[in-house]
Amino acid sequence: MRLVLFLASLIAALGLAVIASQTPAPLPASTPAVGFSAERAVVDVRRIARAPHPVGSAEHQQVQAYLVQRLAVLGLQPSLQSGALSPAAVARIVKDGGDASALRAVNIVGVLPGRDPGLPAVALMAHYDSVPNSPGAADDATGVASILEAVRAIKARGGVDRTLVVLLTDAEELNLDGARAFFSEHPLRDRIGAVINLEARGGGGRAMMFETGPGNAETIARYAQATRKATGGPSSNALAIFIYRLMPNGTDFTVAAGRELAGINLAFIGRPAQYHSPSSTPDALDQGSLQHIGSQALETADAFLRAPSLPQATQNAVYADVFGLFVVHHPPVVGWILLTIAGLATAFAAWGARHATGMNAMSVVRGAMGGLWLLASAVVVGQAVRVLAGPVGSRIDSAETYYTLLRRLPVLEIGVALAVAGLVMALVAGRGRIGRRVTAGVVAVAAVLATALGGFSPLVVGAAVVAVGLSPWPSGEDETPWGGWLGLIVLVLILGGLVQAVAPEAAFLFLWPGLIAALAAALAAVIGASLTSWRALIPAAVATVVVGGWLLVQGHGVFLGVGMDLPGALGLIALLVVLTARPLAPTSAGEARALSVLAAVCLIAGCGVALAARAIA
Repeated sequence: MRLVLFLASLIAALGLAVIASQTPAPLPASTPAVGFSAERAVVDVRRIARAPHPVGSAEHQQVQAYLVQRLAVLGLQPSLQSGALSPAAVARIVKDGGDASALRAVNIVGVLPGRDPGLPAVALMAHYDSVPNSPGAADDATGVASILEAVRAIKARGGVDRTLVVLLTDAEELNLDGARAFFSEHPLRDRIGAVINLEARGGGGRAMMFETGPGNAETIARYAQATRKATGGPSSNALAIFIYRLMPNGTDFTVAAGRELAGINLAFIGRPAQYHSPSSTPDALDQGSLQHIGSQALETADAFLRAPSLPQATQNAVYADVFGLFVVHHPPVVGWILLTIAGLATAFAAWGARHATGMNAMSVVRGAMGGLWLLASAVVVGQAVRVLAGPVGSRIDSAETYYTLLRRLPVLEIGVALAVAGLVMALVAGRGRIGRRVTAGVVAVAAVLATALGGFSPLVVGAAVVAVGLSPWPSGEDETPWGGWLGLIVLVLILGGLVQAVAPEAAFLFLWPGLIAALAAALAAVIGASLTSWRALIPAAVATVVVGGWLLVQGHGVFLGVGMDLPGALGLIALLVVLTARPLAPTSAGEARALSVLAAVCLIAGCGVALAARAIA
């Protein structure tokens, strides 16, 4: 039964994604001295995050004294650097009812001299202040404790050529004032050649490297090589960096990057309810996240410190990790080569399909239009699910709304994923079999709901017009297996070509799956161009499990990053997953009806989960 193969492949892909998304096991205190141990590091986390320690508090002074003592024990010659608070930071303190007249940002700086003081130094950076209402176990006691454990391990590995500067900044939560003070006033600022920053927005999840300095090709190559030895392996991709640069967010690394320094920015963003929350305690922290971020920081810093040269700015690399095992990276121009190969493979598959089944160009057009319908429908339905989860409103324009949505984000992700899965099943089952008026009506109702509760959004309204317009067209029979498959491949390759032209760093998300789908289609045309034998479906099934699993990992990261603003982004991931699964779609009327019922169940369940988010979180 094709339906069984279709569902089994998707379930296997989901299982692979779940496994790949887990944090590594924290290593015990008995770990060899040259390695990173979360159990050793969490001792510092417990001391730093025993209570909130914002700038100006008594607890902040005690944390500062503790860290100075810890750096001295490590032999890092600690010193304090004082800098003025910015007007924005002062205004924030006053707004919270405090007195900022006598407050300063006080950085803690430690230096571990290298064998050659003439070489550019490497900085390990994290901030030690917290927001007023949170102990800050994740943000950023984890970063500070990771640095202390990494320094201990680096010393245990023997002397290094470069000088290591430990920069524990202050007032990051106010306006990045500590980092601004260091990189504008401290005597060591001009000696820094590379920076590794550690951050968090939540209390768990795999730690991702989400930002670099400009022209990062050499940085990515070094990161890829160094983190093969890290516990849990690398976790990063060029899309994360591309998206982050478009967002208004900032960390201490923003200041370093502004000076065009090489380096990496690491953070984990799982368990988002803990972000700036009283619940961000050492006991609530995922120690696997501590292990992952600390191990990546250790291995990258050690590689930089022992390298004859530090990364230089060249061009931005196209890259992504594969299930945390290794990083695939290449120059942007290679994207055009991949696009050409995929186009040739698609043409070969189309030639084989035409001779075996009589497939015509209109069938491919139908398939491409089906993909556009899925994308547009996901934007509309995703936003409808988002407003059902509340709080309502077209914009996240208050801190209360932001933190409420963060608490609900994991449940919201399940709701949106179920709803988008329902759209995928509707596409595969056949909109003609379900009823084109029915599919148009569902999208229209979702658009009205999203607009009524969330306010007017040009993106949602435009997507609704496209989705409703494509629901009844083209009329007649649904796409043939080959037409549906090749149509999606052509659509993704066109989108990939457009992205390659304007933002080549992000094009891999289209081109890599598009290439594999095209090669699978070409192989299927060789094995059995009629697509009726089980052997001919094996390439698509294998590609669905592997590529689908990889894409779902990327989708999880994308949703954690932008899901509250653009939940329909999961529609793009869904399109890319169905890119390989499309030929597995059931062709019999009975199986198609069963899939239609499952589509309705998923859509209803997604809405129900979204409503439940109000009570669950």
